[in-house]
Amino acid sequence: MANRSRSNQSHGTSTKVKKGKKTRKSGSIILKILTALVGLVLIGVLGGIGVFAYYAKDAEPITEKSLDSTASSKFYDINGNLFEDIGSENREKATSEEIPQRLDDAIVSVEDQRFYKHHGIDPIRIAGSLIHNITNSDSGGLQGGSTLTQQLVKLSVFSTKASDQTLKRKAQEAWLATRLEKEKSKQEILTYYINKVYMGNGLYGMKTASETYYGKNLSDLSIAETALLAGLPQAPNSYEPYEHAEAAKKRRDTVLYTMLENDKITQSEYDEAVATDIQAGLQPLNTGDNTTRKIVDNYLTEVINQIEEETDKDVYTDGLEVHTNLNMDQQTYIYNLANNTDGTIAYPDDDFQVAATMVDVNTGNVTAQIGGRNIADDVYLGFNQAVSTDRDLGSTVKPITDYGPAFEYLQYSTGATITDAKYNYPGTKTAVNNWDNSYMGTITLRQALYDSRNVPAVKLFEKVGADKSAEFLNGLGIQYKDILASNAISSNTETQEGTKYGISTEKMAAAYAAFSNGGTYYKPSYIDHIEYLDGTTQSFSSAGQKAMEESTAYMVTDVLKDVITKGSGTYASIYNVTQAGKTGTSNYSTEELAKIPHYSTISPDVSFTGYTTNYALSVWTGYSNRMTPITTASENIAQLFYRNMMQYVSQDQAPADWTKPSNVSRVGGELYINGSTASNSVDGTSYNNYYNNSTSSYNNYYDNSSSSSSAAQDYNNYSSSSVTGNETVPSSSVNNGNTNNDGTGSSTPPVDGGGDDPTGGDAGTTP
Repeated sequence: MANRSRSNQSHGTSTKVKKGKKTRKSGSIILKILTALVGLVLIGVLGGIGVFAYYAKDAEPITEKSLDSTASSKFYDINGNLFEDIGSENREKATSEEIPQRLDDAIVSVEDQRFYKHHGIDPIRIAGSLIHNITNSDSGGLQGGSTLTQQLVKLSVFSTKASDQTLKRKAQEAWLATRLEKEKSKQEILTYYINKVYMGNGLYGMKTASETYYGKNLSDLSIAETALLAGLPQAPNSYEPYEHAEAAKKRRDTVLYTMLENDKITQSEYDEAVATDIQAGLQPLNTGDNTTRKIVDNYLTEVINQIEEETDKDVYTDGLEVHTNLNMDQQTYIYNLANNTDGTIAYPDDDFQVAATMVDVNTGNVTAQIGGRNIADDVYLGFNQAVSTDRDLGSTVKPITDYGPAFEYLQYSTGATITDAKYNYPGTKTAVNNWDNSYMGTITLRQALYDSRNVPAVKLFEKVGADKSAEFLNGLGIQYKDILASNAISSNTETQEGTKYGISTEKMAAAYAAFSNGGTYYKPSYIDHIEYLDGTTQSFSSAGQKAMEESTAYMVTDVLKDVITKGSGTYASIYNVTQAGKTGTSNYSTEELAKIPHYSTISPDVSFTGYTTNYALSVWTGYSNRMTPITTASENIAQLFYRNMMQYVSQDQAPADWTKPSNVSRVGGELYINGSTASNSVDGTSYNNYYNNSTSSYNNYYDNSSSSSSAAQDYNNYSSSSVTGNETVPSSSVNNGNTNNDGTGSSTPPVDGGGDDPTGGDAGTTP
């Protein structure tokens, strides 16, 4: 046994000696690795401390003023007058004595459970959040590591935007949080937080929200109501209980669960609270009887949208001074005109809607806008039809989709002829119909546009080509995901992606402004400049970009002047005001017409867009419910609205006439681009452009050159003898029968479609 023991021990000793050598070697390697890792960690820690210290040293101290006041944003009109102060008017401060313990418990439970244990920053919370976010990276719902103290610092000093969460900002935020904890008690920090946070619907502070949402003091709130308020600051617009009840309930119940976990409420209290209807006890939302706010609501909505899109700042927390392009006189007038405060326009009923955008043609600045009429008093930053692309602006698209590109790329003259006759959309058996269900035969492009003939427009679109038309539109800030032949006479598009595709009054006004100013497109802008809390200023003025030749802009304008003087837009005429414009009317499909009782022409949309040398104004009219039609009794309201608004803005700033470019000549009332070799017949079935030579030929015409005069006279004689049915049809005497006016005496059965003219739709039947 002893021997065996020794033998075993000897074996074991021998074995141990061999293993010991390996262990020493392995241990040496492991030790080196561990030493290196510890060294790297120490270097990282020291480096992190160094970076933290470097960034933290530049942090501005927190003042009592920054803690105690909301960083509201102020909005000024074009004359520097304050018209809105988001945050300052709807904020009631609660004293420490007014804040119940239950609210403290709810906030701490859901936002910072270790609030009473840390000193401004919480390494344990940061580590926990890091682990959670790594293990749940694919499921969303990421956790933040900020304490309540850090959140207060962020609300008081920094921007709340995710894009501003830089390493420098986080280091300064953490440093200031630790400093704040040394200067203020936990109760004081909670009080500042409760008074600081944004609670949705323009309300700041939980006391304000309690009084507005429930009509109660904070101390009188139920557990369910307290939990809802405690959960709102994380995403006040998303958890707002009036419009987002489901999300609000989910958030409230999360707060209640954390309170139960932290032993702040009992199981029975929890069960009762989660069973409470999320909208129980809510008072009718009333942000105050602010007449000015109602007048500017649509405009303010777009100002905020532009800030969010172009600056990534938060108007509710970042303390911006926003100097807008709003002309308050114009805005007040357009609001009163839409809401018929003085009976200027005879609207058919209270549900009839109007949307309009006014643009300075030389800057792109939006000076006034209305997105609807008879909007409820409790709507704040509501839906704005003026920027929506969900309705059809009809034939107002023709100048920018068909005629502008034709003058620009093909260099047609306004006197070039085109045949208005039976015609199908290319590649289909679907007929293109005119608003009067008749045809006019061979007419000039000028007449085809001012009389708003659909067949010539579609033909011209095909001649230009969809790609070139889309290129021209893109230069005017307008896109279609897929442009179709039907877009020659309609802005309808199946794909909108918000407002990316299609046309709104905002887009149309900006596009027509390029015709007015000689071919430069300016992106619509609601803001002149913004002053930030750090004293810097950002300008939003646009240099503009060339969208077309000056000759194109002038030729389109010259024809659109005829629309108002003798075409489909005579109701927009203003005495002694030089202007140009285009009517637009959409139509119902055959299936839709069968569902709507009617005894005369009806349309879902009627619009008008026009301009002077000062302003462009686009107007849409219709009903929110598209199946409620515009009848003949109210089809002129778009023009009347335009006329009243444009007359108002022109009374103190009379617009001038447009100056003809030097490379354009007028012959026999028509405009020609000098040196153009374009045919004088779009269809190619008539004569060629006799004036396809040099600029001097046009000049010779005006010098009474015998050859040029003769050529011009030949053109006039030929034109007058070959064109049939091209007389101007006044809007008050349009033939609504089925007789063709193409010189053939044939008949065309009526089809669905109203008219650009007050007697019918201009969209015809679209495929």
